[in-house]
Amino acid sequence: MELTRLERNLTDNIHEAQLKLGYDGRPMSLNYTLASLVHLCGEPWSDEIWESFRSAVQPRLGELAIRPVSGGYCITVPAEGTAYVHDNAPAEGDFISELIEKVRSHGISAADVIALFRKYSDRVEVRELSGEEADYAVWFADGEPDGYVYCLTEEPCMGGGCHVTYHRFIPEDYEDLGLE
Repeated sequence: MELTRLERNLTDNIHEAQLKLGYDGRPMSLNYTLASLVHLCGEPWSDEIWESFRSAVQPRLGELAIRPVSGGYCITVPAEGTAYVHDNAPAEGDFISELIEKVRSHGISAADVIALFRKYSDRVEVRELSGEEADYAVWFADGEPDGYVYCLTEEPCMGGGCHVTYHRFIPEDYEDLGLE
């Protein structure tokens, strides 16, 4: 059973939300599909896996809570867990911080965002997508600085400023979406 990957994903999502919304010292709830939990743990989700995970992360993230939601589970991290993430995340200058700052800007293109990926690695994979969901899938081939697939969408230029949005997926969830 691989629980460190689930913990990393949970803390990465909290860090991303804190960068976007600010840190407010409150608990945070995150929804996971059952398929995502299976991918992150490497085996079917069960009460035993939950209890093992909850016990393993309790010293860092506090007493987690879980409740079923449609198609998966909602995991709530208490205030002490969100404080732990805030206190142990890079203050600035990491990839996700720069990505969020980049996409907050207007007048940028997907090429500008892809250039940011290349600032962090010379092993960047870019796939142009043909569907309506996103324009590009971008990821670090060696998983450094992270192992997510980012789907970029160029929003139409209006009023002099173009805008790029992204959605971040674990590779298995990206494959499940079939966005090729």
